[in-house]
Amino acid sequence: MRIVYRAENIIDAHLVKGALAAEGILAFVAGEYLTGAIGELPVNNLVAVMVADPDVERASAVAAAIDADLRERRQNPGEFDSHALPA
Repeated sequence: MRIVYRAENIIDAHLVKGALAAEGILAFVAGEYLTGAIGELPVNNLVAVMVADPDVERASAVAAAIDADLRERRQNPGEFDSHALPA
């Protein structure tokens, strides 16, 4: 298995995992439970999405597309408010 995405948080990791599943790619979220130790462990690079070696190329493309969208939403949060569900 190889890492195709290093997530900032568990939610982002599961977004990528779900998108990979929709493409028929089996993925695993590694380090998910390590986030409970934040404060005792470094905060960065705890959570990653991994896939089998034959799926790396396809999975990397899917993960990169989602990562680009997440980065854009973080940089311009006001642009996406109209798509949010009402509370």
